[in-house]
Amino acid sequence: MNSREMNSGDVELVERLQSKYAALKREMAKAIVGQEDVVEQVLTAVFSRGHALLVGVPGLAKTLIVRTLSEVMDLGFRRIQFTPDLMPADVTGSDVLDEDKSTGTHSFRFVKGPVFTNMLLADEINRTPPKTQAALLEAMQEHSVTAGGVSRPLPEPFFVLATQNPIEQEGTYPLPEAQLDRFLFNITVDYPSREDEVGIFTSETGDRDVRLEKVLSAEEVIALQKVVRRVPIADHVVDYVADLVRATRPADPSAPAFVKEMVSWGAGPRAGLSLIVAAKARAILKGRTHVITDDIKALAHLVMRHRIATTFNAEAAGVTTDAIVDRLLREVRSREELDAE
Repeated sequence: MNSREMNSGDVELVERLQSKYAALKREMAKAIVGQEDVVEQVLTAVFSRGHALLVGVPGLAKTLIVRTLSEVMDLGFRRIQFTPDLMPADVTGSDVLDEDKSTGTHSFRFVKGPVFTNMLLADEINRTPPKTQAALLEAMQEHSVTAGGVSRPLPEPFFVLATQNPIEQEGTYPLPEAQLDRFLFNITVDYPSREDEVGIFTSETGDRDVRLEKVLSAEEVIALQKVVRRVPIADHVVDYVADLVRATRPADPSAPAFVKEMVSWGAGPRAGLSLIVAAKARAILKGRTHVITDDIKALAHLVMRHRIATTFNAEAAGVTTDAIVDRLLREVRSREELDAE
């Protein structure tokens, strides 16, 4: 066996993940009509040990997807409704003063906030001020919370799945680039198809009792996350990721002319790391034990749309970051494409 292959134990885990993935989708379909792509993208983020930002107008089942996922995965779940008056301590927790009535002495006790869970739903995250948004930064990156000079680890696995309404901007606080970069994926939740919408009308206005079965435990999720990291990836696929990410930077010599004109700053190294890890998870979910360039292409928008900033000229012309990624995928060629020419 060479370094490009997985050992027999890992292959068994891969097969187990594939079967669990199918079971997860079946259970979630009991509560959610349509949105198969969004469900797959959220699950890919979970198995990649990453956080996800779900962006879509109200009423598209963003919250329901997250809540249903926590139920079928048998994970701790907490929801925070972000509001303008929410304070950092409302997220992380705080020290409270206790009195021992028998002795009259006082001592501080830390009361854990809702962030101490496996799956945290940060609902309408852009409705709270930056100081409260920043309270999630350490948790998302370090999987710990520091309060009163003491660092406390969060339960594992730990994910932040945040939602955001892209239309209503009055009274909101756009997430800073540093926090956006903490999200593995920026998932666009779109309107359902006509067929799915009819299914939603029928199911939600009828008398149905949805009973969800537990499919994965927290321990199984952690084990599967580890095997994802061991999925092999060929050097030419890594080279393609590097070429793609570097092409988003207007100051890089390899950047196309349209990037220099339409992009003010491009994706950093975390984008490449995110692409590779997420591609490994996607490969397994698609039934493969190795990564191909199609995995990278399929995930490029999810990973890079929130890591690229457009210039004023691009905004005035209505050019979005998705359009820039589209064009990059056409112009940056993989080794397979070059060999085929």
